Amino acid sequence: MQSVIQVKNLYKLYYLGEETVRALDGVDFEIKKGEFCAIVGTSGSGKSTLLNMLAGLEKPTKGEVVISGHHLERMNEEQLVSFRRRRVGFIFQAYQLIASMDAEENVALPLNFRGVKRSERTAKARLMLERVKLGKYRKHFPNQMSGGQQQRVGVARALVSDPEIIFADEPTGNLDSRTSREIMALMQKVVKEQGCTLVMVTHDPQLASWADRIIKVIDGKIVSIEVKKKESTEDEEMV
Repeated sequence: MQSVIQVKNLYKLYYLGEETVRALDGVDFEIKKGEFCAIVGTSGSGKSTLLNMLAGLEKPTKGEVVISGHHLERMNEEQLVSFRRRRVGFIFQAYQLIASMDAEENVALPLNFRGVKRSERTAKARLMLERVKLGKYRKHFPNQMSGGQQQRVGVARALVSDPEIIFADEPTGNLDSRTSREIMALMQKVVKEQGCTLVMVTHDPQLASWADRIIKVIDGKIVSIEVKKKESTEDEEMV
């Protein structure tokens, strides 16, 4: 398979007085197109910094981040914003839904930023909500939905602009174990159906086990990369 993300000799250093903190310390890896990749590590391991580098939210001190042939470290802020709008979707731990908007409006928001006309973005939002099995909740506001339902809205919002890559930051951190499994099964399923690449950061090795590629980070270094193909599970029946 073609590599969609390539990270080469990546460093991120922070200077605290005379102390140098190596948040990332010479990281190298690649992620293939269509893979579900989990970056796993404890708090302070560097995994969230790495996600920010991949999304172009932080600049590396040294090294390369290449996505679909584009060097993010060479882009200015305007170019990075444009890149994210065209190619990237995000799923957040705290859902990040707008309380004054219903589910349909929240899902359509990325298309609004891209200047898509209202009828088209509404139709696409409804399709995505059907895909995550929330079609009948499209006019519900966030405070009228459970945490799991809100995160499904978050998944639909990430998918609505047909991104090449979805970045998920602890996407089940606020959910109970059963709902977490449902969301993981949903994300695993949509990656296959949409043909996109999903990169998830988590502290939980059990959640990471859903992924095709598991990158373990300790103290800013990659200590292991496990590549596997996971067979269908009974949990997929819940999505």
